[in-house]
Amino acid sequence: MPEAGAGRSWRIDTDPDPAACADLLAAAFAREPAVSWICGDSPSVRTHWFRATLRTHAGLDGARRTALVDADGRLLAAAVLTPPGATPAAGARALWAARTGLRCGPRALGRTLRYLDATDGGAPQGAWTLEFVGVRPDLTGRGAGRLLLDHVLATTPAPGCMYLTTADPANVPLYRHFGFATLRQTPLGPLSVTSMAGTIT
Repeated sequence: MPEAGAGRSWRIDTDPDPAACADLLAAAFAREPAVSWICGDSPSVRTHWFRATLRTHAGLDGARRTALVDADGRLLAAAVLTPPGATPAAGARALWAARTGLRCGPRALGRTLRYLDATDGGAPQGAWTLEFVGVRPDLTGRGAGRLLLDHVLATTPAPGCMYLTTADPANVPLYRHFGFATLRQTPLGPLSVTSMAGTIT
């Protein structure tokens, strides 16, 4: 799907490399409140956290990664989606915990588990979950995120629902623009996590 953007030909990649997506998201989420609370200020910890998480996610049946790339195939933005009801098997969860604890430390592991526990079970029945969507920092405000999210929402199987959580209050009006409505707000340490859902038609 070619799109003209910022003087380049941008296109959608429906099977981007998980590690490349993880590295882009680690840069995109450098100041996101939940990731900062989990990973601290360390770029290395943040990168390892995203790599461990996306490696586990890639093993889920029906899991989707979608990226916006330039004419040279470089990632500009990435989105990660989980299909309804999909969860990692016990072995995959244990391996993720081991990798996260080893590479990111016990604080990051413990806080991730707290976040997951606080938001677990919040998705409406049959909903896809938008786990992450992020844009390369130097492209913020140039339409890459909007283009990718438009594509993701248009190509996710319908009818149904898309669910997400965000700890960044600035994201709430953005997602409302895309048709998401607030379901609940959950306090978690210094965070206020907003759960949102939108209808896929």
